[in-house]
Amino acid sequence: MTRRLVSALAIAVAVALPTAVSAAEFGTAAEAKAMIDKAAVTLKDGEAAALAKFNDAAGGFRDRDLYVFCFDSKGGAFTAHPNKALVGSDVRNLKEKDGSPLGEKLFAAQQEGTVTTVQYKFPRPGGSDPVPKETYLIKVGGQACGVGYYK
Repeated sequence: MTRRLVSALAIAVAVALPTAVSAAEFGTAAEAKAMIDKAAVTLKDGEAAALAKFNDAAGGFRDRDLYVFCFDSKGGAFTAHPNKALVGSDVRNLKEKDGSPLGEKLFAAQQEGTVTTVQYKFPRPGGSDPVPKETYLIKVGGQACGVGYYK
């Protein structure tokens, strides 16, 4: 009987372990929310310094697939993003893979001092198939910033 119990436990651990490891590969909703809250406080302390931190890989605002991105709340130009090619481009030009206006959704959702959410489908890093993703977005002064996580 003990032998069966040990075998059953070994099988259960073998099945559960890959799920636990892969879940840690990506950020969670709670982690994304905590990061956007931290970003809002950092923006309130000084916009230029905050944007420098958000754009710096070692600035404390990147964790696995979680990162802060920002755009000018009036003009729409990206001011912070890990993909440096996007900085300076208009957020409203972003599209989902199916052509849906992702950037326009983000631009329209910004609200001063209030975290809003935008849901869409986007490929995971290294992937090509769109999967559900949600972004927490907040406007602080002249910046609208977001952190998205994959559901």
